[in-house]
Amino acid sequence: MEIEILYRPSYSLGILKLGGGEEVRVESGSMVSMSHGVDLETGATGGLLKSLSRSLLGGESFFQNTFQAPAGGGQVAVAPALPGDLLALDLSQERVMLQSGSYVASDLDIEVETKWSGAKTFFASEGLIMLRISGTGKMLVSSYGAIHEMTLAAKETHTVDTGHLVAFSEGIGFRVRKVGGLKSTLFSGEGLVVDLTGPGRVLLQSRSTDQFLAWLIPQLPRDDDSGD
Repeated sequence: MEIEILYRPSYSLGILKLGGGEEVRVESGSMVSMSHGVDLETGATGGLLKSLSRSLLGGESFFQNTFQAPAGGGQVAVAPALPGDLLALDLSQERVMLQSGSYVASDLDIEVETKWSGAKTFFASEGLIMLRISGTGKMLVSSYGAIHEMTLAAKETHTVDTGHLVAFSEGIGFRVRKVGGLKSTLFSGEGLVVDLTGPGRVLLQSRSTDQFLAWLIPQLPRDDDSGD
């Protein structure tokens, strides 16, 4: 599979180019278009328990779609639900922690599962569950806003607002904490932060859905504003 990304970073569109008979797994609702002859099959990837875990705990769809190209090859265009960026990752027997909602598509050899890690689980204002991505192959991930990629050296630490975290290498050390003291936590406008310690790769998003909702919800009309 070859991946081409168009219109970055605000309204990215991913073009998945498939060879003859090649298959790709796509998150439900992400398809924009497909070429003639491409076959679509919908199923519960990984069985009932894994699909339930991914759906109820990880914020992903219970069902996922598998597209298979005809003998002459084909292509599938995909896009995330929110305006933002796409990034192609090429994994080689490695594991990546990915925020729920950022998975878009992957080769069939890539496994997507909910990762429960007790006290190490991330929680933003509404709860941030990380997915564990493992295997070898290509995958496409999305963000809200542009993707900013960082590489941390060994023992290098960087502090990130959890609402801006997209993905990181599983081997990276992390510690979730409140920002500053009580006053800063309550009035700074920041939520929880995570201290990430390398070595490894980190993907950030330039916008936060939590911050957008915090701005949007007060603007919505309420029943007592209707004048009735």
